Amino acid sequence: MVLQKGRPDGPQVRPMRIAECLLGDDTGTIVFTARNDQVDLMKPDSTVILRNAKIDMFKGSMRLAVDKWGRIEVTEPASFNVKEDNNLSLVEYELVNVVEE
Repeated sequence: MVLQKGRPDGPQVRPMRIAECLLGDDTGTIVFTARNDQVDLMKPDSTVILRNAKIDMFKGSMRLAVDKWGRIEVTEPASFNVKEDNNLSLVEYELVNVVEE
């Protein structure tokens, strides 16, 4: 379920639109980066199905994305309550190199 949708970025060299949306289900929430036509599908309180989505790391946090191999479908309203207190994009990750001796 789409909880929030930010404004798309302004004009760029290439005609690309990007919006960050907060998506959630009954396990938690995550920031989804919508690109181009995906921006139009993301409307607050709509329910979407993401197929073949992937996680991108951005400044140490997770972002959900659907590239050319994935698909977004708008579907019937969800019958679950979104667990808003578990935002996975707020968890910071750091790459740690382990030296084996």
